[in-house]
Amino acid sequence: MTQLENEIAALKTEVVNMWILVQSQLNKAKESMLNFDKDLAREVVMKEKRVNAYELKIDRDCENIFALYCPVAVDLRFLLAVLKINNNLERIGDIAEGIAKYVIETPVNFENKLLETTQVLRMYQEGVNILMDTRIAFEKEDTQLARSIFKRDEVLDQINREANANIAALIKEDMKVINEALYILSIIRKLERVGDQAKNIAEEIIFFVEAKVLKHQESTLK
Repeated sequence: MTQLENEIAALKTEVVNMWILVQSQLNKAKESMLNFDKDLAREVVMKEKRVNAYELKIDRDCENIFALYCPVAVDLRFLLAVLKINNNLERIGDIAEGIAKYVIETPVNFENKLLETTQVLRMYQEGVNILMDTRIAFEKEDTQLARSIFKRDEVLDQINREANANIAALIKEDMKVINEALYILSIIRKLERVGDQAKNIAEEIIFFVEAKVLKHQESTLK
């Protein structure tokens, strides 16, 4: 392998490691929500610093490769994609931190009826699965798997669209759940953005593998 190939391989490993950390953050935030585990939620908040450190290091490594090797073709596309994916992953880390902060702030555990009626657990699991599959698509350069993300994100969008009506019905039925319900609504809004970030990542995978730009081309995503 050439030195550039070694640098690209090391960078790819670094991005995957960051991906795994962000996925762990999202899972732990979910577990803290389910078990009302404020200590675990605080751990998620503390570890956000590691996600931020990863983002900065990956950015610097990309800049160094640009400066030293002047990459072209697929190597250039890979680096451009990594810069954007890196930012998307950092934002998902922020989302996990935000959900953990809600768990820390809320005074009472979320009732099962609230979790089930709002479909937040289904939404959360699909968001985690989408993030995991984008990582697999990135590692294997699997554009077919990347394209599947666009359709699967519609599940998150649908739950988000129905959230206001579901939350309003629950509050109308029992005013005592208003605080919990509003926290759940905020979590749903954040999970919808996980899907958006995953779609952005999928677009970047397709860009660097196939040299196709999908941004702003809605018809290509169907």
